[in-house]
Amino acid sequence: MAKNSNLHNAKLRKADEFYTQLNDISNEMYHYRHHFKGKKIFLNCDDPTTSNFWRYFELNFTDLGLKKLTSTHYDPEERTYKLVMEAGQDGKPIITQTPLEGNGDFRSAECVELLDEADIITTNPPFSLFREYVAQLMEHGKQFLILANQNAITYKEIFPLLKDNKVWLGFNYGSMSFIVPDTYERGNVVVRDDGLRYATFGNICWFTNLDIDKRHQPLTLWRDYTPEDYPQYDNYNAIEVSRVDNIPCDYLGLMGVPITFMTKYCPDQFRILMLANGNARTNVDEQTLQYVRYELNDQDKGGLGVINGKRVYARILIQRVDQTKERQ
Repeated sequence: MAKNSNLHNAKLRKADEFYTQLNDISNEMYHYRHHFKGKKIFLNCDDPTTSNFWRYFELNFTDLGLKKLTSTHYDPEERTYKLVMEAGQDGKPIITQTPLEGNGDFRSAECVELLDEADIITTNPPFSLFREYVAQLMEHGKQFLILANQNAITYKEIFPLLKDNKVWLGFNYGSMSFIVPDTYERGNVVVRDDGLRYATFGNICWFTNLDIDKRHQPLTLWRDYTPEDYPQYDNYNAIEVSRVDNIPCDYLGLMGVPITFMTKYCPDQFRILMLANGNARTNVDEQTLQYVRYELNDQDKGGLGVINGKRVYARILIQRVDQTKERQ
C-alpha cells in the first residue's frame, strides 16, 4: 500500500511541474508594486535556481523596496535548502544559502515557520494541492498572490472564500504557457526555438487577497432584458445569462452567469448568492436556498441549473447590490 501511495504521489509531483514564464509573472506583479514595499516575500513552492518568481524579485529587489526575499527548494527524497536575499549594510542586496532540516515541503514545520515570518506569499503552487495550499494560507492569515487553474473557482473549499470577498481574482487570466519537463506527455506541448518544452492552457488565473483597483471597477452593462433572450431556470428563481458581457442593465432579479464572471466581479456592483453546481446544497445556507427558490427534482443533477429539462454548465447566481440590500 505504501509503495502504491508513493507511486501516486510521484505521478502527482510530475504532473505539477509547471514553470511560470518571467513575462507572465512580471505582467501580473506590475499591478501590486505598492503592496511589496518594505515587505518580506516568501516563495514556498519554488526552486530558486530555476524559478522565475525568484528571478523577478531578485532583479527588482531594490526597485520594489523589499525588506526580505526567501525561497525554499523542494526535493521529495533529500534535504534541501533555502535562499534568502536581504539588503546589506551598504544597501546592496546579499544572498545567503542555508540547509533545511527537511525536504522543503510547504507543509513542513520549518516551512510553516518561514510562512509565519513572511508578509506576502507568491508562487505557482502544485495544482493537485491547491485546496490544501490555500487552506494553509487562510489559517495563517497570509496575504498572497498565486496561480491556479480557473476551475478552482468551483471547488467547495475555494468558492466560499470568493463569495465572502476574502479572496478574488487578479488582473490577468486566460491562456498561459508553462515550461514543462520531459516527463510531461500531453498533446498541448510544443518545443520552441529555445529548445524548451511548453504546455499551453487556456484557463489560468491569479488568486489573491491583495486589494487592486480592478475589483472596484464596475462592469459596463448595455443589454436590455427580454424573456426570449434570458430564459428562466426550471429549478431556480433566476435567469440564464450565458455570457458575462450579456448581463442585462435593466434586470434586478437573480441571474446565473458563467464562472468567468469572477474575472470581472466588482463587489460594489454585484453580490454573489451561490454556486449552482454539484456542491450547491453543501455550501449554501437554507435561507439562501429559499430565496433562490431552489428545488430538487428528477432533472436537477446535483444543483446545476436546468432550462426546459436540459442542464447548463456551472453558474454563479448573482444580483445587483441595491437589490440585495433591500432583502437584508
